[in-house]
Amino acid sequence: MKILFDQGTPVPLRQLLDSHSVDTAYERGWQTLENGQLLSTAEQAEYDILITTDQNLRYQQNMTDRKIAIVVLRSTSWPRIQKHAEQIKAVVDGTVSGDYHEIPII
Repeated sequence: MKILFDQGTPVPLRQLLDSHSVDTAYERGWQTLENGQLLSTAEQAEYDILITTDQNLRYQQNMTDRKIAIVVLRSTSWPRIQKHAEQIKAVVDGTVSGDYHEIPII
């Protein structure tokens, strides 16, 4: 799958998703795009999944008819996220177009 990391998503997570193609919004030059514009741009670039730490995305954007799947990590802390690596991989691997998942990070 083609995955885009939003600002705030820890880049080391990329190593755990090595069976997928992963880019960051920063690498693509999209770091200044607002959420709706980022989602539309990512869809046009044929990304399958956006991984973000923005817990308000669901409430700020109309997700109806979106092709891109959204995975929200409920923390920006890499040490905490790393402890949930298997869960994150399982969610990413099982995600289909238009899905929305929130992964609680404790």
